[in-house]
Amino acid sequence: MTASRAGVVLTLLTLAAACGDAADAPTPEREGESASSTADAMPGRIYEHGFVFMAEAGDSVLLVPWLMRTLATPDSTLRDARGWLGRAGAWEAFYGERWATPPTRTPGRILPHGDLSIVVRDGDLVDGLLFGDGPRNLEVAMGEVLAAWIGPTGETLDLMEGAAYLSDRRVDGLVVEMSRSWREAGPAAGDWLFVASGDSVRFVMIGDREHGLDEEPVYRGWAQRGQQDIFWPEVSLSWTARQSFPPARRDVPTEWTISSEDGSVSGTLTSRTSAIEAGDGEGPLLPVLALVEVEGTISADGARFPVRGLLVHQRR
Repeated sequence: MTASRAGVVLTLLTLAAACGDAADAPTPEREGESASSTADAMPGRIYEHGFVFMAEAGDSVLLVPWLMRTLATPDSTLRDARGWLGRAGAWEAFYGERWATPPTRTPGRILPHGDLSIVVRDGDLVDGLLFGDGPRNLEVAMGEVLAAWIGPTGETLDLMEGAAYLSDRRVDGLVVEMSRSWREAGPAAGDWLFVASGDSVRFVMIGDREHGLDEEPVYRGWAQRGQQDIFWPEVSLSWTARQSFPPARRDVPTEWTISSEDGSVSGTLTSRTSAIEAGDGEGPLLPVLALVEVEGTISADGARFPVRGLLVHQRR
């Protein structure tokens, strides 16, 4: 980390500690976040924000997912933020906090809390997420935006260069930032996927609803190859194998096929490692969250690419 960057980080850490969790203190957001953060900001709406850092690490990948969710209620804004580190086949959930703030006009904004601090740059753009707990430190820093996409239901995606700082070690890679929102009473948003094939091509796919409902999810797909952006308005991401997860009394996918009606994109993915958790509920079926390191191949744009990355699977 450069001296100037370290100074910015130190300043923001000091500000976060001084300000605490004030309800409507100035908080950072990327330009693409504004639509889902402020539009239809009313009780009963869920706002989801995800950052995934990914870098090549030998025969696997280094993954740092940050997932944040906010539920706006008439009396408060309920917030949840989680962070994981996946490397060498092992997963660690290093951060997890739930807290409440007063109602706000911008519930989708990201707030620092506890061991989580946020770095901003000019224009209130999120420049980094920092976890600090005594001698344990982890930072995900965002760099140049390589591609920016907006989906048909208002979801926003930024694909960026990035770096992860694990204590004093720097690892260069990619970051994808995703934000979306939906009504709590309606169908929950679906799984999403971020994979890459070295420096050749990067893919992001997002389901419009979770699996297991009356209607199967429709995925939107984006790819960045060199200077070219590709969009698929309708993609199928089907389960071809699954495993039982008894704590939630649900099955979790372990293999997938990718296809589109026009044949412009196809592929297969397989789980390598995963972190699976059951959520709270009255049962008998409980919520489940699975972070799955995947590998496989995707054919698109007239070429076939070996890919690796992360699939986020959720059932409510």
